[in-house]
Amino acid sequence: MAEKPTLVKCLVWDLDNTVWDGTLLEDSNVELFPGILDTIVELDSRGVLHSVSSKNDHDLAWKRLEELGLAEYFVHPQIGWGRKSDAVKLIAERLNFAEKTIAFIDDLPTERAEVTFHAPEVRCYPADRAGELTGLPEFSPETVTVDSRRRREMYQASFRRDAEKDNFNGPDEDFLRTLDLVMEIKRADQEDISRVEELTLRTSQMNATGVHYSDAALRALLVDPDHEVLTVNLADRFGPHGAVGVLLLERHAELWHLKLLATSCRVVTFGAGAVLLNWLIDQAAQAGVHLVADFKRTERNRMMDIAYRFAGFADDPCACVAVLGEPGAEGVNRLHLVADRREGPTTMRLTSPDLTTAGEDAVA
Repeated sequence: MAEKPTLVKCLVWDLDNTVWDGTLLEDSNVELFPGILDTIVELDSRGVLHSVSSKNDHDLAWKRLEELGLAEYFVHPQIGWGRKSDAVKLIAERLNFAEKTIAFIDDLPTERAEVTFHAPEVRCYPADRAGELTGLPEFSPETVTVDSRRRREMYQASFRRDAEKDNFNGPDEDFLRTLDLVMEIKRADQEDISRVEELTLRTSQMNATGVHYSDAALRALLVDPDHEVLTVNLADRFGPHGAVGVLLLERHAELWHLKLLATSCRVVTFGAGAVLLNWLIDQAAQAGVHLVADFKRTERNRMMDIAYRFAGFADDPCACVAVLGEPGAEGVNRLHLVADRREGPTTMRLTSPDLTTAGEDAVA
């Protein structure tokens, strides 16, 4: 079976003779090529972001994009007279995307060659293939979730949030309190599973093991009384962040086994990981059990290692771990913690289930 291509997270568009027919500086009334709007809207609905790298007068180009109803679809547009490879790299950096998840489309072979030379992992397409993109596997995620369909809006909200933070004078915790953050931890249901699977696939820096659980495996665990599949959502006054975390927990008499913890990199600065771990530790303390967390060090998940250590997890041996047997995956270590009561968060409101009973959700 052929290996699936890496999905494109952001498509960067040239404008002249790619998005519209003609050169803007020669004709201020250039019109879109047929099918361009449909392609942009369809990819946007799949969670693919769009941006611009165009050698053009910024104000004129942006004005025309607004007139054509396209401006709202483009994030971090780079319109000016510099090298297009520099623009593409800057877009990837600002989105915190690996360059292999960026694609670039331009009518000029010389511009595509320039991008390929300086950013070889970026996939380049000629403008006459624009109508084909929606049918290509690299633009076709297997599952399109609620969060996928609103990914652009979530990123645009994050840009407004970042701008306000830049203008805020005071400690970070004080700024977080101004956001009216609400974290919801809930037991996953059938509708949540596709979002959970997507998060395990897309998250690498804040993924404790890098293990991918398939849709079928996750659905089987939903009905297993010994397992908890928990999803984490975050929202603030700028809008929803969407699904930002997943926990997979297996219950044993004397310990809870945290088999998977993954959180989105987008919410690291909000302290979401610490809030999540402190909540889980407090739940384990109330239940009178130890916590054991699987952790596999990778090239990108050092932040998750730090989060575990800061929460109190360590390599200390404990007899309780024997019930788990050997780790199922190579390179997985077991981190142990004797749970103690933890205070609730001070920078956000938390709604969560009570894992010690079958009671109602709690609010902190």
